[in-house]
Amino acid sequence: MIRIGIVGYGNLGRGVECAIKNSPDMELVAVFTRRDPKSVSILTKGVPVVHSDLAEEWKDKIDVMILCGGSATDLPSMTPKFVEMFNVIDSFDTHAKIPTHFANVDEVAKRKHHLALIAVGWDPGMFSINRLYGNAILPQGKDYTFWGKGVSQGHSDAVRRIAGVKNAKQYTVPVKEALDAVRAGLDPELSTRQKHTRECFVVLDKNGDATAIENEIKTMPNYFADYDTTVHFISEEEFAKNHSGMAHGGFVIRSGKSGVSLENSHIIEYSLKLDSNPEFTTSVLVAYARAAYKMTKEGAYGCKTVLDVPPAYLSEKSGEELRASLL
Repeated sequence: MIRIGIVGYGNLGRGVECAIKNSPDMELVAVFTRRDPKSVSILTKGVPVVHSDLAEEWKDKIDVMILCGGSATDLPSMTPKFVEMFNVIDSFDTHAKIPTHFANVDEVAKRKHHLALIAVGWDPGMFSINRLYGNAILPQGKDYTFWGKGVSQGHSDAVRRIAGVKNAKQYTVPVKEALDAVRAGLDPELSTRQKHTRECFVVLDKNGDATAIENEIKTMPNYFADYDTTVHFISEEEFAKNHSGMAHGGFVIRSGKSGVSLENSHIIEYSLKLDSNPEFTTSVLVAYARAAYKMTKEGAYGCKTVLDVPPAYLSEKSGEELRASLL
């Protein structure tokens, strides 16, 4: 059995716990939290909830630690900290900052001979793999990635971190005209702003300044500054009624050409339609925890991404079983 630990018990932590229950080769060993452990109730009976400050006492009892923090403020410090003690998986999803995060984690992971798989999820993650496949198969072409319509966990978390915000959800919405043009093989040149819009629904706390918060959202680098963003301020009642779901999805499209004169056109499309963004994301995290375990058994260490992992390592099935059933 692969022994798994979870750091953080919000939407992602609960999703990881459910995914472990559906993985017969894994067991949940402990959940770590910055809150009072007595205030955290988990689904798995008999598994302890432990304060994060005591994690080092568990370093010989856990094969892979899955880090369930946010990309905005948690993971940049959490991943280097925990890779000092454990092999780790994170879902860091700020695309522009992945190279810096990778370098910071890699230095510690190599020094401690631990393995870290970062930026694991569906984008970055599964979409990244499909972009790689598309580029390799159709080198003469263009990549297009569209997200939504759906709730972005990272962007929603970034809004909730703003002073004066009590709760918030952010929806990413593809621009239909842009998506239609790509699927038609027109190979349009699209700016970030032309591909998506962003829509935020925000509940203010009693001290929240709506004008200042709207400006902070719309000018936030790496999250909203490059998009047409609409901000709605709503009541807690409306938020609970209309914005409690976590659906998401998206499309990766590679439009390319082949032939002596590039006379033949091809479209590769990979799509996701998700009822629960966090549950799907954490299912990916758990599959990569299995891969990380296999890689460490072969002596791998340092920082890696999904692009470095053999696909067969994600499965609990043997190579023989995979060749018989999937190849």
